[in-house]
Amino acid sequence: MYDKYTPPFTLNFEGHEISVEKDRENLIYRRTCSYETVEKILLNTQGDFLINPIEPVNLPKPITSFLLIDFEHPVVVGPGTKQKIYLTFPVETGIFIIGRNGDHELIDVLTLSNIKYTLYGAPNNGVVCRYWKSKAFTSYPHPDTRYEGDIELDIINDTTYWMEVTKAVFNAYGMKIYYGKEQLSMRAFMRIINRNLAETGFMTYTTTAEFKRSIELYTSRKIILNGNRGIMEHGL
Repeated sequence: MYDKYTPPFTLNFEGHEISVEKDRENLIYRRTCSYETVEKILLNTQGDFLINPIEPVNLPKPITSFLLIDFEHPVVVGPGTKQKIYLTFPVETGIFIIGRNGDHELIDVLTLSNIKYTLYGAPNNGVVCRYWKSKAFTSYPHPDTRYEGDIELDIINDTTYWMEVTKAVFNAYGMKIYYGKEQLSMRAFMRIINRNLAETGFMTYTTTAEFKRSIELYTSRKIILNGNRGIMEHGL
């Protein structure tokens, strides 16, 4: 499904139908599924459409840039060591129209994953996060990419203690999502600073013709970033 499309076209997948038809100088976009129908008229518009995965913090509406992944079972990391695990994350899909000057404008977002939010930290100073529960895997988990992708996470324990980690909080600013025929992935790190504090961020993959980097939605919205790392200061 993740590809560039030239109108008119119709896509059917998992109970969803996406279509774009021409109406003289205009385009009519429609998405229908079991729970809603979306229709938009793009006036005096011509161009291709791009469908690709985006940062999973946009539905039902953008209320936070943070994703919290709750581990089904804690992982324990030895002092002064670096360990690799894999997590899953929820998939959201963006539908973009490509403008005459090559820019991308988001017109719709959809997901097949469950949507839930939670509070990380205390009620008076905590952070609202998109919530996702995942097993921690020691090898690539081969997730069903219709619903979830994978995060290859390096945990670096800079302390002199054995550390138990039960969650990971990521800032969607700076997320780098890559996709291929059977893979939808991110690479990230968590650097443990002390018993209650860690830093998280994202790294790049090598791209190929079969493994591409997704558009960063916040960049396409022309939001200026003042930093793209997350600070876990309310516990691990």
